[in-house]
Amino acid sequence: MRRKLDMTTETHCWVPGATRADGDFPIQNLPWGVAERSDRQGEPRIFVAIGDSALDMAECAGFGMLAGLAPRIEAALRMPTLNGLMALDAADWTAARAHVTGLLTSGAHSIEKHARRDAVLIARASLKMQVPAAIGDYTDFYASEFHATNVGSMFRPNQPLMPNWKYLPVGYHGRASSIVVDGTPVVRPHGQTSATDEGPPTFGPSKLLDHELEVGFFFGGAGNAMGNRISVAEAAKHLFGCVILNDWSARDVQKWEYQPLGPFTAKNFCSTVSPWVVTLEALRPYCIPGPSRKEGDPAMLDYLRWDNDFVVDVTLEVLLASAAMRAAGTAPTRVSIGSFKDVYWTMSQMLAHHTSTGCNMRPGDLLASGTISGPAKENRGCMLERTWRGTEPITLADGTERRFLQDGDELTIRGWCERPGLPRIGFGECRGAIMPAR
Repeated sequence: MRRKLDMTTETHCWVPGATRADGDFPIQNLPWGVAERSDRQGEPRIFVAIGDSALDMAECAGFGMLAGLAPRIEAALRMPTLNGLMALDAADWTAARAHVTGLLTSGAHSIEKHARRDAVLIARASLKMQVPAAIGDYTDFYASEFHATNVGSMFRPNQPLMPNWKYLPVGYHGRASSIVVDGTPVVRPHGQTSATDEGPPTFGPSKLLDHELEVGFFFGGAGNAMGNRISVAEAAKHLFGCVILNDWSARDVQKWEYQPLGPFTAKNFCSTVSPWVVTLEALRPYCIPGPSRKEGDPAMLDYLRWDNDFVVDVTLEVLLASAAMRAAGTAPTRVSIGSFKDVYWTMSQMLAHHTSTGCNMRPGDLLASGTISGPAKENRGCMLERTWRGTEPITLADGTERRFLQDGDELTIRGWCERPGLPRIGFGECRGAIMPAR
């Protein structure tokens, strides 16, 4: 049984913390995640975040609380990753979300007074979060014109943007095996670096370790057969949901190796994702029309053009705290604040271009925006830009300066959506602390 649900309307939720004005997880959000319970160690299962709690879907199924859902949906919600749910279609995603909403509100299907409520609804803080899907492939794009222009002007002042940049969403295939979840330590990588463009290089720990503020999005649906394309108009049906992503980067390694084939070991050592996948359905009320092209920009080719295209207005904040600051209980220093709306290429366009050659996508594949930057200095989404290649250092709250990240630093990215008349919905945190090179 599928229940019609309008998430823009006022819906009463009885779960503690779900109505907090500055919270991330009201009833209008309901993001999906995967975690282990302390009393079910070694058994990852699907959860839904709500307020300060999380709803255990496998436990709900065991107590008959998912009765009424199609068997394929209930089976997907019993799995140890989100891939099974991602493999269903948008109508099934809506049905699952509507059913969970019914459990957590005060209607006929509520579990508010259920005898086993405390067995299925547990504190989020007690969970050991996991990467939410078995990621088969990971592709990182370069979708922000502000970022591409800033970085290009540092290294190619006469031609910041390459001639192809405004014709196609530039990207590269990343490394799925080194994607980790929020809170996982990041070991400073070794690599080849050179003081000059000509070499010779030396090998040792990276000295210019950086973060990249990004949004990732998971592919959903049945996928496309090899040789078949997904149109830009159909792409949105395959956008299961979004996470925050930090594509850690060794800038000195990157500078030496990126010619002629682009990023490699400078970016393959670690990428961090936030644990809760905020669905496209929850994000719809915060979407705005896709970015308009400026005078003089080339016309988009037809396969990238869709009159109903959109971007999501997600506010993104980067915070940095040294080891000394954390030990003293000092609040982290804001490094930057920006918005996902400041991209040149949309999620739909990135996916359509990805499959334009007939590349086959699979449920659980992860795509990312590339560094998100905006027009102002405070909107720059990485240390390379924010300190302008180290020439304009940032002063932290403990008085120390940062040009790039140092051992012991912890970097946190947060994201949320706000709009008049609607509740704030958020993504939680995407954190990583830098450990010394091994």
